[in-house]
Amino acid sequence: MYDLVIKNALIINRGKSLVGDLAVKNGFIEKVAPVIDSVSTEVVDGSGCWLIPGIIDDQVHFREPGLTHKANIASESAAAAAGGVTSFMEMPNTNPPATTLELLEKKYDIAASTSTVNYSFFMGASNDNLEEVLKTPRDKVCGIKVFMGSSTGNMLVDDRMVLDALFSKCSMLIATHCEDEATIRANQEFFEKKYGKANLTAVHHPLIRSREGCLLSSEMAVDLAKKYGTNLHVLHISTAEETLLFDKKSDNPHKHITAEACVHHLYFSDSSYPTLGNRIKCNPAIKSSSDRKAILQAVIDGRIDVIATDHAPHTNEEKELPYGQSPSGLPLVQHSLNIMLSFVQGGKISAEFMVEKMSHSVADLFSIKDRGYLDEGCHADIVLVDPNQKWKIAKDNIFYKCGWSPLEGQSFKGRAIQTWVNGVSVFKDGKLTGARVGERLTFER
Repeated sequence: MYDLVIKNALIINRGKSLVGDLAVKNGFIEKVAPVIDSVSTEVVDGSGCWLIPGIIDDQVHFREPGLTHKANIASESAAAAAGGVTSFMEMPNTNPPATTLELLEKKYDIAASTSTVNYSFFMGASNDNLEEVLKTPRDKVCGIKVFMGSSTGNMLVDDRMVLDALFSKCSMLIATHCEDEATIRANQEFFEKKYGKANLTAVHHPLIRSREGCLLSSEMAVDLAKKYGTNLHVLHISTAEETLLFDKKSDNPHKHITAEACVHHLYFSDSSYPTLGNRIKCNPAIKSSSDRKAILQAVIDGRIDVIATDHAPHTNEEKELPYGQSPSGLPLVQHSLNIMLSFVQGGKISAEFMVEKMSHSVADLFSIKDRGYLDEGCHADIVLVDPNQKWKIAKDNIFYKCGWSPLEGQSFKGRAIQTWVNGVSVFKDGKLTGARVGERLTFER
């Protein structure tokens, strides 16, 4: 007897789409077949819907501990579930920052009791914690985060000797935020002198956090990884020039230098600053439409390996401050599926390719154990998507603690109508079930 059978859905898995049934037992996918007739505790009719593996978001900021007026693990993991995200990897720039194993484990303890979806947390590198970083367990932590440019928080690693030691000695995946600090500071000074500090707006943001600064830093990270053979993952690529730093997967299927694209760099461009302003202020900055086009092409070509959000919520009040005081980051984890569905519906990518970049490739890149696929024996992290349901993003259907989205007022076609995590329904028909069944991700390394 099964715990759950989902019937008649278009099952999208491993580059193929077939109408069939999927059975779950004890939190795992037990059987996938054209027809499953065995008795089940629950039967869900998936006719007309897609069944996809849960999205794995490899870059989020859930703000706990220390910044919980913006968000917390409970609120943002619930928002993730509402958007079909069943696993997340969270960044270390909380307060205090997760730069010791003790502080890192405290975040895991919080998630164990409050997270709706599965979780892992990056260990944070600083200029003075190399020994602690090197003790990080490979099979229990997703990776090491290095801020090679300052962003929210104070975790800039700008000591070249420390960077050399990290890249030469760390056997784990290193994920980098790449922006050259000296370039940004020089740009900031230039524009403040030219226009006056009080007159700067979000329109100036991509000029201050410039393409040159991104490229310089990404080039340094890639050069270090090539020199030492480091497993490097460059986060949130934002320029056309950076995409050329990475090999196509078809040319180098076992590449150890990989990259991520975030949905906001694929969806917005600098033409959005006059209307959305600080709401799309983020680091690295959203840049031109030609950059946006190049990033999508790099995803399609396989130079960029995965798609994520860099979900980074702030309160409305913080975002409404003048440009120089308004923090960088925007909330996206509930709506990444909708953004990527718009590319599917526009004929830019296929549904199978979307699943590859948001689920399969993330599981493969991080060597996540038994997740990211609708294979028999995998954890039952499953999303039922109605590709035809039309809806509008509004205050009353946003689950972020901050209560806003840069996508408010926009209409989309297609949405997650039910999400299961480890075989348990956590979101159904626009409502959270209240189940908090997330588990710690483990890694086969």
